[in-house]
Amino acid sequence: MADPEIIAIREQIAARTGATDIAQRRIDSDARGKSFRLPADVRVEKIDAGGVPAEWTSTPDSAADRVILYLHGGGYVFGSLDSHRHVAAEAGRQAGTRVLAIDYRLAPEHPFPAPVEDSVAAYRFLLGRGIRPGNVALAGDSAGGGLVVAAMLAIRDAGLTLPACGWCISPWVDMEARSASFTDRAETDPTVQKAGILDLAALYLNGADPRHPHAAPVYGDLRGLPPLFIQVGAVETLLDDALWLAREAGKADVPVDLQVWPEMIHVWHQYHQVLGAGRRALEAGGTFIKNHLEG
Repeated sequence: MADPEIIAIREQIAARTGATDIAQRRIDSDARGKSFRLPADVRVEKIDAGGVPAEWTSTPDSAADRVILYLHGGGYVFGSLDSHRHVAAEAGRQAGTRVLAIDYRLAPEHPFPAPVEDSVAAYRFLLGRGIRPGNVALAGDSAGGGLVVAAMLAIRDAGLTLPACGWCISPWVDMEARSASFTDRAETDPTVQKAGILDLAALYLNGADPRHPHAAPVYGDLRGLPPLFIQVGAVETLLDDALWLAREAGKADVPVDLQVWPEMIHVWHQYHQVLGAGRRALEAGGTFIKNHLEG
């Protein structure tokens, strides 16, 4: 039976007037995020995380020594703390942790590898604050979902101890949009299409190798990475990106929990305040993190 909540959300998306100007897309993305009000018990504290603008979010039951490092989506071109605050805060609530969400630098002003560098700097910041790697989870959506794995590869390359686990929501992991789902899911996905993905990739890469593991982590050596939790909607054009990531991680003997959610669209978690499936998906991610952090 069709989910009436996701049908209503799809209708709202269809009614949007899509902007093409980057500045306007950033404004629109932030406005949509801020339209979801934070619960009264969420505390927000803006900080500098090793030179990266960031903020802590926490709820009364957040464990001070357990942290989600949250990496927002937006194709590496838009998205911010404002656009994803409500998602990051609820992820932390469900996991029983604090959340450090970072405002990593965006393309085209700051192309690849700036977001990867900022993610590693924020991870170093956490370690410098005495947070044990085993008590850190990386989480992110869309571009941020791919960045979770790319950052892990960069963290390992830097000689640092890896975090406990990673949660990838609707991850974008292939800069060339080669997956079949960009064609066979094109009519069902209301937000992400191949041409748009390739435009974002060109802005982000700025001439860099589209198969560099820190940009497209499916081309990296994933052996030794911590457990991954991957969630993707069945109607997404990025469905095959998630399946590809799960396959490569599985081939590398990385423990993988893959969930494909019927009827769900790209990063349906962002609608959790009005979408039961969004709440359940965040609860599942929170449970995964609880089960993999120390303490």
